[in-house]
Amino acid sequence: MFVEAIEKAKQFTRPIHTISRLFKSKEILPGAATLFFVNEEGYALTCKHVVNLLLQAEQINKRFSLIKSEKHASEGEIERKYKINRTQPLQLKNTFVDCVDKLQSFTTHVHPKYDLAIIKFNGFEKLMVNEFAVFKKDANEIKQGKFLCRLGYPFPEFNNFKYNEAQDDIQWTSQGNRQSPSFPIEGMVTRFQLDQQRFKYGIELSTPGLKGQSGGPLFDENGVVCGMQSRTKHLHLGFDLENKEIFAAGKKKKINDYSFIHLGECIHVDVIKDFLRQHHVSFNET
Repeated sequence: MFVEAIEKAKQFTRPIHTISRLFKSKEILPGAATLFFVNEEGYALTCKHVVNLLLQAEQINKRFSLIKSEKHASEGEIERKYKINRTQPLQLKNTFVDCVDKLQSFTTHVHPKYDLAIIKFNGFEKLMVNEFAVFKKDANEIKQGKFLCRLGYPFPEFNNFKYNEAQDDIQWTSQGNRQSPSFPIEGMVTRFQLDQQRFKYGIELSTPGLKGQSGGPLFDENGVVCGMQSRTKHLHLGFDLENKEIFAAGKKKKINDYSFIHLGECIHVDVIKDFLRQHHVSFNET
């Protein structure tokens, strides 16, 4: 059903790769997000929470440089002075994969209310994209029961990074695998998210959007973009099992199980188009 649509979406959808590490750790944690291109001027869309992470990287890495300069301070003094949280990144580096031939800088516009952001790539000579998103013109065609598909980059498999022991630094490398495969997932439109004025700002799907798909396009069987993957919510079903006796591997066991349904939430195409118009970004629709 979505074979040709996925091939079309691949042409304008790209990954954002992330590497990070925690305080007092040499282990590198890979992560990913998604963006998709709107036009040949270098404009793309992703989630606001993705852009916030990109912008936080500069501050996180500046703090790390200051920490490295504290050669005579104890670990405890550093934790107190820089308010270290051991669950938050000590270092964070990002790269846009196969987006532009070279990147001088990028500028962003974040939506004041919804999980939506525009990225503008600056200083490139060649855009590594030849096709661009085409948006649904009549959003009334998006109805409950319609099947749609998302594309993104969960399950990161890239490994072109290393920890430099001598410099105490995480680094991108020219060796290793720099790619992760794209991953589509379909879902039925279950409900719409409405604001107080009954404006449809979100589309709920019967399946989860996966980590790494944030910022990826939501499209129909023709590859026409109907929205953008934002987040996944988890609703308790009430089918709980407590001390349930089962047989497993030839033995009796008692288990507990608490059931949830995981539903993807996507930014509605009308919100996206309004935001693009507000910032005078050209786009195509059909």
